Amino acid sequence: MFTRMTVAGLLLATGLSAGIPQADAAAPQLIKVLTPSGTVIQAEVADTPQKRATGLMYRDHLEKDRGMMFFFDQAQEWTFWMKNTKISLDLIWMDEKKRVIHIERSVPICTRTDDSCPQYRPNDGAMYVLEIAAGTVDGLKIEKGTKLQFANP
Repeated sequence: MFTRMTVAGLLLATGLSAGIPQADAAAPQLIKVLTPSGTVIQAEVADTPQKRATGLMYRDHLEKDRGMMFFFDQAQEWTFWMKNTKISLDLIWMDEKKRVIHIERSVPICTRTDDSCPQYRPNDGAMYVLEIAAGTVDGLKIEKGTKLQFANP
């Protein structure tokens, strides 16, 4: 199982930067995520090991209508952490039918310098994970069982 944490560790171990993406320096690919409230989230696509490892690390701000969508090839209990993430986030895990299976609200930043930041994961396998600004999920009427609408890249 590769998570942002383990992929970041692998990148660091191989000498690649898990900070600012090298191959991803161009404008990020965006997809539209339609929420039950009718709001559209413009989500950056994280569909490669390096993009998933970096996620929203090192960002100082995230607009309420922006986010990052993580795409995985198989459903697993993908684990996330907040190391090097400067903004609090809401994390939303979805199954292969794009139904919400788990939500972590207002996940705090982690300022630890070692690898002991808390880890967050669902109890069931997920194919997608959406990260949005903390405190946003409730206003978008997203809850367990909700289906989000978006196209796979």
